[in-house]
Amino acid sequence: MNKVFKVGLIGCGHISETYFRAEKYFNNIKIVKCADINHANALKCAKTYKIKALSVKDLLKDQEVEIILNLTIPKAHYQVAKQSLLNGKHVYSEKPMAINFKDGLNLVKIAKRKKLYIGNAPDTFLGGGIQKSKELVEKNIIGKISLGNAIFAFPGVQSYHPNPEPWFAKKEGGPVIDMGPYYLTALVNLLGPAKKVTGSIMEGVKRRTIGIGPKKNKTFKVECPTTYLSTIQFENGTIIRLTLSFDVIAHQRNHIELYGSKGSMIVPDPNMFGGSVYVCNKLGDPWKEYKTNKMHLGKINIRSQSSRANESPTNANYRGAGLAEMAYSIENKKINKCNGELSLHVLDIIQSTMKACKTNKPQVIKTTCKKPSLFNTKDIKKILK
Repeated sequence: MNKVFKVGLIGCGHISETYFRAEKYFNNIKIVKCADINHANALKCAKTYKIKALSVKDLLKDQEVEIILNLTIPKAHYQVAKQSLLNGKHVYSEKPMAINFKDGLNLVKIAKRKKLYIGNAPDTFLGGGIQKSKELVEKNIIGKISLGNAIFAFPGVQSYHPNPEPWFAKKEGGPVIDMGPYYLTALVNLLGPAKKVTGSIMEGVKRRTIGIGPKKNKTFKVECPTTYLSTIQFENGTIIRLTLSFDVIAHQRNHIELYGSKGSMIVPDPNMFGGSVYVCNKLGDPWKEYKTNKMHLGKINIRSQSSRANESPTNANYRGAGLAEMAYSIENKKINKCNGELSLHVLDIIQSTMKACKTNKPQVIKTTCKKPSLFNTKDIKKILK
């Protein structure tokens, strides 16, 4: 029987319900207290989930809480994670770990000094879709991968988020910070660390209209680039063309395609846990489907249509798997899969991509990381209810 870690939630916004749902799936995490810079949000969350609401300061110092779950807006990730570590608590944050590389590096240093665990979303790469892709890549099904394409293209979060302004802010906004972590983490998981990036930007629509919530139909100013076109070279020699955009109404391209010496692979949506993998090994042959809907973290548990371009109407969503896997790693003194080294490398690629695209100058990635190992069925079952 695993130890159940008591979790303190900071940031009771749009994503928090997803992590409460994770308690249905995983056997070693329990959110016991919550806090928000807007205390009314914390009180509402506490009432809904029958837990206790505290101030942020009091939650950080609470002796019962062992792990801080940091679901604040991106620009607050660093300070909340830092204060969590300085108060002797492990921390798991939503993506990205910070909005600049210097702060991310500092978090990794503090965690190491304090002998505490730091974890970061996305954990979607632990799901059936990316893990099945990884299994097939490592079995050399498509041979040596030389190149590939990846795309996230969508009109923007303003259509489905009630408070979308931070995603379009000057220093914390844009699709690279928002969706880049999913694609880049999946690619590092499949191909290993990156070493160089080039690219360019496109300025999109300068005013956006909020689509839902109490501010529906209100317009706001866009303060950051909203389309990035980049080319990433990985240490193993693979070159990936990556498009990240908030300016595309719709498209029919696959999320990720990898092209190898023995065939090609379609990798499912890295923003979700499931989805089929497709492989073609010979010109003119039909694509072979590798289903993941019977895998532990690939089973469909969402049946509501998303408006996002090319996203399946049915999905597997097990966000919280990274938090549960980190809790298991703490108890068993293992390195967690959504670890600081991986998250820092992804943040390095994010910042380098943005700089390369804005300056039209190639950027060398400063960090590296170990390629994550396969999240096998035996390990997954240890954290499932």
